[in-house]
Amino acid sequence: MTAAERRALLQLLEARFTAHAARHASVAWTAVEALLMKKPTLLDTVQRMEASGGEPDVVVLPDGALAYCDCAAESPIGRRSLCYDGPARTTRKEAAPASSAMEMAADMGVALMTEDEYRALQQVGAFDRKTSSWLATPAPIRALGGALFGDRRYERVFIYHNGAQSYYAVRGFRGVLRL
Repeated sequence: MTAAERRALLQLLEARFTAHAARHASVAWTAVEALLMKKPTLLDTVQRMEASGGEPDVVVLPDGALAYCDCAAESPIGRRSLCYDGPARTTRKEAAPASSAMEMAADMGVALMTEDEYRALQQVGAFDRKTSSWLATPAPIRALGGALFGDRRYERVFIYHNGAQSYYAVRGFRGVLRL
């Protein structure tokens, strides 16, 4: 990223931060900016989140940590039609997607949201009303071939399961980048 692109991204992030203050009520932009400047690779990762439609913004996670999370109203459009992980993708008998949520997240430098993080995000906004998002799945569930995803319907957050190899045009993933 060029210096001009970095400045433009920082201006966009600051404007989003200011416009959505309820997502991070006790956090000052200067503190976030200092963290981003301290470790330049963070800004590169946030740019990948932005480029794939994530509209990243700062959220305080359940454990008190600050993180950039995808805050687009629906699961990021550039990260949909993915099965859960590489093993699920490669064991599909037909019509395997080009990638998986776990592989794409690793390439971007983010983690999939946990169930707790997803529920916390839903406390600061209404997300995934028409889409759904893969969630980090506990190993015992994944070992049995399943994976978790969440969405918001009827003003309630639902966490479901599906076969890890499944994929749908409206299912993507939301990334988390801890600062």
